[in-house]
Amino acid sequence: MKVAGLGFRQDVTLASLREALAAAGGADGLAAMATVSDKADAEPLKQLARECGLPIKAIPADVLASIETPMQSKLVTEKFGTGSVAEAAALAAAGPRARLIATRAVSQDRTATAAIAEGDGP
Repeated sequence: MKVAGLGFRQDVTLASLREALAAAGGADGLAAMATVSDKADAEPLKQLARECGLPIKAIPADVLASIETPMQSKLVTEKFGTGSVAEAAALAAAGPRARLIATRAVSQDRTATAAIAEGDGP
């Protein structure tokens, strides 16, 4: 099961989310998209999920905080307790033995990040 994790700022656009996902490897073969719970209802994310025909998995912030990620953002660590929301969300949603197959990719405007993990599922 492959899952794309997405992290993004409140003012993100659909185009920025698309760009980050494409930079991480694209939507082909994905089973779902994942992000932190409080952002799962963001309209640009819902639009992208509809375009790709994928469900959105909302991951609680405390779950993300328990996941170590290769990429480390000081700002993200201070706010969420993990180095990358995109990487942590992808890993959490892909299952307990998940591994990253694409580390965090960032949109040019720096408002969106995406990472892809593969695992056995929840």
